[in-house]
Amino acid sequence: MLARSAQQFSAFTQRDAARLLIAATLLIVTLGGILAADALPTPFTGPPAVAGDVATADIVAPRTQAFESAVATEQRREEVRNQVPPQYDYTPERGRATAEQQQQAFEQTVAPVDAAFAAALSFEARVAALRAALPDLSTTAQNTLASLDQVGWTAMRGEMLRVLESTQRQEVRDTLLPEARGSLSNRIATRFTADQRAMAAEILAPLLVANSTFDPVATDRAEEEAANRVNPVRFTIRQGEVIVRRGQQLDDAARERLQLFGLLDPRPDPARAAAWVLLAALLVGLLLGWLWRFRPQLWHRNNALILIGLVLVGATIALKVTADRSVVPFIVPTAAVGLLLAVLLDSTAALVVTALLAVLGAAVVGTVEFGTYLFLGGLAGIIVIRRGERMSHFVQAAIVIAIVNLAVVTLFTPLFGERDVTGLFQLWVAAMVCAAGSAVAAVGTFSALGNLFGITTSFQLLELANPSQPLLRRLLLETPGTYHHSLMVGNLGERAAEAIGADPLLTRVAAYYHDIGKLENPLAYIENQAGMENIHDELTPEQSVALLKSHVASGIDLAYRFKLPKAIIPFIPQHHGTALMSYFHARAREQAAADAGARPGTPQAAQAEAKVDAGRFRHAGPKPQSKEAAILMLADGVEASVRSLTAQDEPTIRAMVVRIIRERLEDGQFDECDLTLRDLERIREAFVAQLLGMYHRRIEYPQNKIVELESRRTLGRSG
Repeated sequence: MLARSAQQFSAFTQRDAARLLIAATLLIVTLGGILAADALPTPFTGPPAVAGDVATADIVAPRTQAFESAVATEQRREEVRNQVPPQYDYTPERGRATAEQQQQAFEQTVAPVDAAFAAALSFEARVAALRAALPDLSTTAQNTLASLDQVGWTAMRGEMLRVLESTQRQEVRDTLLPEARGSLSNRIATRFTADQRAMAAEILAPLLVANSTFDPVATDRAEEEAANRVNPVRFTIRQGEVIVRRGQQLDDAARERLQLFGLLDPRPDPARAAAWVLLAALLVGLLLGWLWRFRPQLWHRNNALILIGLVLVGATIALKVTADRSVVPFIVPTAAVGLLLAVLLDSTAALVVTALLAVLGAAVVGTVEFGTYLFLGGLAGIIVIRRGERMSHFVQAAIVIAIVNLAVVTLFTPLFGERDVTGLFQLWVAAMVCAAGSAVAAVGTFSALGNLFGITTSFQLLELANPSQPLLRRLLLETPGTYHHSLMVGNLGERAAEAIGADPLLTRVAAYYHDIGKLENPLAYIENQAGMENIHDELTPEQSVALLKSHVASGIDLAYRFKLPKAIIPFIPQHHGTALMSYFHARAREQAAADAGARPGTPQAAQAEAKVDAGRFRHAGPKPQSKEAAILMLADGVEASVRSLTAQDEPTIRAMVVRIIRERLEDGQFDECDLTLRDLERIREAFVAQLLGMYHRRIEYPQNKIVELESRRTLGRSG
């Protein structure tokens, strides 16, 4: 492993603690204040307008809340109480006792009638005796009774006794006694005539008494038992749901709901506010901990931390403001957070922030569906956007985000079944608007945010790669050799970066500008001499080294003068690192031996050569700090070396590439970047493949041969 050890980041220093304290405090206070705004009412978030018992505006729920409604429960219990029938004191034992008692009364009542039918009386005497026995009977009933003989009376007497006993054994409520007496004639057997049944009913009516009386105590007890069996009525009020309509009279149920949300008489809810702050602290702590452990390059950049914090806070504000609307939260372009961070910083950091934002969204809106919607939509955008180098990438991201959003809102409908066709259609529209808005927001802001926070964007890099750029134009006109060399290095670096997963666009653009310092003295570099005398033949090795080193400082000055992005400038010194300028070091050693009068290869020569300080012939550095800078170092050395080869076949090119990589590796130039041996193998193969394409042997076309022969004939004639 050649990567710079992560041990320098593993120790949590005092500087890290201070950074964590400041960043965590600012983010927790900001996010906690935003989230807890509805739990700590202020004069600006007071109660809704309620005039007396009438609402003067629509009042909506500020959050999703499930609760037991005491008012609705009591209403339901009252309904159940009203459905309980009145309770009476009838019992079967009481029915039997009453039947026996009334049988005796019956016997006493009809005893004179029995005597009248048993005696040998004339018809007139019997009629008189019967009237005397039952004086309260109607005339019709008395006539019917008198028309009976002893046998008929005996049969009627037995039927009457049966009806009285059976009826009296059943429950006869005092409130229904008139109805029970009125139905006695229907109980008499149909073998008797209607007049006879009516007469019997008239005789039995006074004898039928109530055996069941209304019991208020039992009734109250039954009502309470029924009410107690009613389960508490539970409601779930969704965030944004209208609690009270404008102009609605405030009944007990409406007041209960307003009181539940603190809208009737707003008061601080410390427990709820503390919960929001705790959630903010948990998410912020995890985010900062992840950045410190896994993204130290972002952790140590204030602009990156500020960008992440601002994006997260802005998204949270948007969610909190729209959370009380049923569909509006689904329109908020939250996927733009992932797109922006993926383009400006890092796709993994974008994924982590998107996941935390999804947790916040689920908590703010109060549904798992919305959290899933945020996370999966944001994840889809991060996957597709790549580095956002082209406008088409943003269009593709918008399409994929829309597809994922539509899938989420669609699949949650059958899972929970709380949405009708109209609601689903509204969410479809919201999902597509969210996707389009996210792409537009990302395109419209990422360049501005990149400039504001000093982060180089892909669009800036593409603009810098344009040959019409002033510096590139100067390279072409003033140092054509260096310009061509930079293009070749850019091609090599781009292919190698793609091979190991580095940033190919950054590598290519950095290659274009890595040697701009040569503009200060173009002829000091062999690629620009074009067959002219080499000025280094007239200079000492030390003077040549000083001249060559100067192009790094000059390049940095030019970069700042032409306002190149800060991401490009470090490549200028790092592409040389602290490498040894071996040619001039060797010349210095030879000159030292010659000055000592020693012949080459002798101990005296070796002693004189050892006195030459190699450090004076090294570049000032620093060593490459990133994969892209390491690739540029290798591409720069490989391109210059391969161009000097007389034979440019595959074995020769491969051997040269291997030698350059080995020399840089053994010289420790990759000690401060996260390059691995596997990366070097891939870089080597990428270089070889690219160089073979650049220096491939061309076919000698017949036409070219004809032109050559004609030229020779012409020269021969003229000779």
